[in-house]
Parts: sequence; C-alpha cells; structure tokens
Amino acid sequence: MDVKGTTSAVRESPTLKIWRKWTEWPLTAAAVVFLIAYSWQVLGAPPNTQGASASAGSAIIMGMTGSRICETVMNVVWVLFAIDYVVSLALANDRRHWFVHHLFDLASVVLPVLRPLRLLRLFMVLKVLNRTSGMALRGRIAIYVVATVTLMIYVGALAMFDVERRAGDGMIDDFGDAVWWAFVTVTTVGYGDYAPVTWQGRCIAAALMLGGITLIGVITAMVASWIMERVETGERTAWGRGMESRLSHEMDEDARAGERRDMRLMERLDLLSARLDGLDERLSRMDERRNRMDGRSNDRNRRTDRSDDRNGPTSRPDE
Repeated sequence: MDVKGTTSAVRESPTLKIWRKWTEWPLTAAAVVFLIAYSWQVLGAPPNTQGASASAGSAIIMGMTGSRICETVMNVVWVLFAIDYVVSLALANDRRHWFVHHLFDLASVVLPVLRPLRLLRLFMVLKVLNRTSGMALRGRIAIYVVATVTLMIYVGALAMFDVERRAGDGMIDDFGDAVWWAFVTVTTVGYGDYAPVTWQGRCIAAALMLGGITLIGVITAMVASWIMERVETGERTAWGRGMESRLSHEMDEDARAGERRDMRLMERLDLLSARLDGLDERLSRMDERRNRMDGRSNDRNRRTDRSDDRNGPTSRPDE
C-alpha cells in the first residue's frame, strides 16, 4: 500500500480540489480588481483636504466619493478572500497541515497589501506553456522572479506612499519617491535618502527587505545553476572532442599498422612466389635431365638389341 499517496489524499480532499479549481481564476480576477481599486484610492485621493479653495471643492468631493467606492470594492474583495480561506480550511481533511502550508492565504486575508500578490498565480499557466513550447524550468523561474519584483515594488510603493504622506514629518510624500524607495529597498541597496517615519511604513520596509533578500537568493541560485550547466556542457563537449580525437588517432594508427602488415604479407607472398618459381625451374630441369637419361638408356638398349640380333646366328652351336 502506498503510504505517501494515502497521506496526500488525506491532506487534500477531492472536494477541496474542486473548490480551488473553480475559485482560482475568480480570486485572481478579484486580486486584479483590488490592485486597481487600491491604486485608484491611493493615487486618486487628495492627500489633505484642509485649506482647500472653493473652486477645488467639487474635485475633492469627487475624490472622496471615488475613495469610498474603492474602499467598498476592496472590502468586497476582502470578503471573497475570507470566504475562500474559511471554506478551504473547512474542506481540508487535515486542517492543521493545510493551515501550516497556506499561511500566505491567511496573510492575504489579514494584510490587504498582500492580496495583489495573488496575481502571481497567473503564472501557473506557464505549466501549459512548458508542455507545448518546451520552456525550461529556469525560464519559468526567471519570469516568476521578474513578476514578483515588479509587483513587490509597485505594491510596496503604494502602501508606503499611502501611510507616509499622512505623517506630518514624512520624507516620502510623492509616489515617484515611493517607487524609488521601494526599488532601492527591494534590491537591498539602501541609499538612505528616503526612510519611513511611521511604524506601518517600517513594517512595509522590513517586508520588502526580506522579500528582496529572498529574491536575490533565488536569482543567485539560478545564475549559479546556469554557470554550472554551462561548465558541465563545456566539459562534456571537450571530453567528447578529446575522445573523438583519440579514437580518430587510434583508428589512423590501426589503419597504418594494417597497411604495414599488408605490405609485409605481400613481400612474403612475393618471396614465396619467387621460391616456387625457382622450384618449378629446378623440377623442369630435373625432368629434362631425366628425360635425357631415359633417352640415352633407351638408345643403349636398342643398340644392344641390334647387336644381339646380328651376332645371334653365328654363335649358334652345330647340331
């Protein structure tokens, strides 16, 4: 029995999976709406209405009305996030495990500034892109890091500008200065030309510092992984070329050795052929000599026979 699969099934029920599947995109759209409403509330509302002229009264009233509308929209979004969190916690089989592993969802309910970071879940579609276009894991991480840095800088600048402009002795009273401060803080440069004076601003600064350190660690690990991969690829290429060169050299040596062996074999065959030709000549001469000797022996025999024939009647005794 698969214990790991059983534990996973206990921790997340099928009902919870279905709930999260159907609420993922609506809650992401709610995060977009929250970011727009929060941006409108911070950037569109007048920082201070005291001492306003009569001609600007209508503009101030419109700004306050827009601020109330944005506040209502953000409250509705907060209710949606709270409902999703409560329902997900209720549907989880192991609520303690789900609570520990979904602290960001709790933070997005408790801290309104973190709700736009849910937009990062849009990059889950990169899984589909990876299956269709072969995008590497490192490319997905790079896109995720860039999106995270952009959202952190923008949301952090909005939150800092929102809390610091109301302070009497605040140094950050312009959104451009807030963006500059957020960029410097996330990158852990820390020029010190702008600094928060409120406790809310310092909490935002601490969160951005921790996020920046984390992102720098991710980027460093990604670059180190890329360098190691390039080095390993170069080593494998060099090893392959070295092996190819050695194999080619060995094959050339074997070919030359084979040619030398063939030449020695041909020389031996030529020597053997010459010796065979010499033996053939000797055998031919021996045959000729034997034939001459046989011919001489035959001639002597014929002469002896003729001589016997001539002397035969004279040497016959008288009867």
